[in-house]
Amino acid sequence: MRPLLPVRCVVLQRAARVLAQASAPGRAARLFSTARQATAAGGKFYVTQPIFYVNSVPHIGHFYTIVLADAIKRHASLQGKATKLSAGTDEHGLKIQQAAEKAGEEPLAFCTRFSDRFRALMQAANASHTDFVRTSDPRHQRAVVRFWQELVDRGHIYKGEHEGWYAVSDEAFYTEKQVEERVDPATGERRMFAIESGQPVEWVSEVNYKFRLSAFRDRLIAWIEESPGAIYPEIRRNEVLGWLRSGLEDLSVSRPRSRLKWGIPVPGDDQHTVYVWVDALINYATVDGYPWKDGGGGSGDGTPEFFPPDVQVVGKDIVRFHAVYWPALLMAAGLPLPKRILAHAHWTMGAQKMSKSRGNVADPFDAIAQYGVDPIRYFIIRNGGIADDGDYSPAEVLVRYKKDLVGQLANLASRCLSASLGADISAFSVIGQQQQQQQQLATPGDAPLRDALLGLPQHVDACFDQGEFGRGIGLIFDTLAAANKYVSENEPWVLVKRTDTQSQARLQVVLFYALEAVRLAAIMLQP
Repeated sequence: MRPLLPVRCVVLQRAARVLAQASAPGRAARLFSTARQATAAGGKFYVTQPIFYVNSVPHIGHFYTIVLADAIKRHASLQGKATKLSAGTDEHGLKIQQAAEKAGEEPLAFCTRFSDRFRALMQAANASHTDFVRTSDPRHQRAVVRFWQELVDRGHIYKGEHEGWYAVSDEAFYTEKQVEERVDPATGERRMFAIESGQPVEWVSEVNYKFRLSAFRDRLIAWIEESPGAIYPEIRRNEVLGWLRSGLEDLSVSRPRSRLKWGIPVPGDDQHTVYVWVDALINYATVDGYPWKDGGGGSGDGTPEFFPPDVQVVGKDIVRFHAVYWPALLMAAGLPLPKRILAHAHWTMGAQKMSKSRGNVADPFDAIAQYGVDPIRYFIIRNGGIADDGDYSPAEVLVRYKKDLVGQLANLASRCLSASLGADISAFSVIGQQQQQQQQLATPGDAPLRDALLGLPQHVDACFDQGEFGRGIGLIFDTLAAANKYVSENEPWVLVKRTDTQSQARLQVVLFYALEAVRLAAIMLQP
C-alpha cells in the first residue's frame, strides 16, 4: 500500500506559510500571540529514553517510547529551552550472551546488528536525539568503572552469598513473594514464573557483590512522598511505594565471570561481571560526560551540563529498576536524583497483548511506510496510554488521519486560505497589531472562539508538561472543531462577495480568528 500523502507536505503546507510570515525568527515562544502572557524561555531540559535491549527487533512499543520522549524534548525546545535527549542500546548480560551463541556470532557483532536497527527506527521516526550511547562503548565502560568505585569507596558494596529466583529474560532476581508456580504453556510442565513479568525463573545460588539497597528504603519513601510528581502516573507511584513499604533486600550487583563473560568486569576482581542493570542505568550519566570530576565532559568545569534528567521516559515494565534501584544508586554515589520518571503503559492489539505467536505484532517500520511518519507519530501520541494501555488498530490510524488531521486541521486551513477569499497572508505578519485591531471589531459571537484561543496554550502546556500529550492534543482539536463551526456560521465565502466596508471588515475578523486557530494548532502540534 502506498503511504498516505505526508501531512507535513500537504496538510500543513498552508499553515506553515502563516507560521513563516506571522512569527519573529528564532523565537518560537513568542508565536503564542493570543496567550495573555508569553511562555517563559530559557533554562536547560534533559530528557532520557531507556536504552533498548538488543535481543530482538524493534516493535511498536519501542516506537511509542521514542516518539513520546522526542515530543517532550521538542515541547521544551519550543518553550525556548536548551535541550538534551539521550538514547541508546543495552548490550550486556546473559540473555545477549546466549542469543549471540545461538546465532553463531560474536557478541559485539550481534549487538551492532540490532543496535543499528534501533538507530534506524529513531531516524525513521524523525526523532531529534542529541546523544546515542551503547553500553559496549569505551566511554560508558569508563563511567561504570568510576561509578562502581564510588560506591565501594562510600561503603555501599560488599561481597557475600546470594541466592534467589533469577529470570534470564528480565536479567533480575526475584524473592519468594515475587514468584509463583504454574504450567509452562510451551512444555506443559509446572515451573516457577515471576509474577511481575510472567517470565520463567530458575533457582540460583552464588557468591557475588551486593549493594546495600535496604539501607535506602526510608530515603526512597521520603523522596517520593516529598516529591509528588517524581513518579508519574499516580498508579505507578503507588506501586513503587507499595514495593518499598513491603521491605527491600540488598541487591546482587555482579554475576560470576564463569556464568557471564559478556559484560564489564568488576573493578579489581575480574572473576565477576557488573550486573547488567547497574551497567545500563549509568548510561544516563555517561551521555552527560560522567565522571565529571575526573575531567569528563559536562559543562567543562567539573560539573554536569544537563544532569540530572528532567524527565526519564520508561515503560511500566521497568519501573522498579528506574524508580527504586536507580535513585538508590544515585543516593549512594552522592548524585542528584531525576526530577520525574514518566512510566507509560503498553500497547495491545484487539485488546490483547501483542505477541508473535498470536500474529498481532505491529512493525513500526511498516507503519511508517504505510501511513507516513507524521500521521503515525500523531496517532501513537494521541492514542497511546500513560496510565492505561493503548490499543493499536490500522483502522483507527486512518480514522485519526481523516477525522483530525484532514477533517479538522487541513479543512480549516484550506477554507481560510482559499484564493477565492483573497486572504492576505502578509497582513498577519504583525500578530500583536492584528490581534488588537480585530478584537476591536469583534462581536459577542466571536467571544467563545476568542476565549478558547486565549486559554489554549496555557491548557495544552499544562497537559504536555505532565506527559499527557493525548489529552493536550484533544484540547487542540476541540478548538479546531469550534473554529470550523465558527467559519461555517460566519460564511466568509458570502462576506467576500459583498463590497460594503462593514462586510469586508467582518471578513477580516472571521479570517483572523480562524487562521489564528490554524496557527496555534500548527505550533503546538510541532512536538
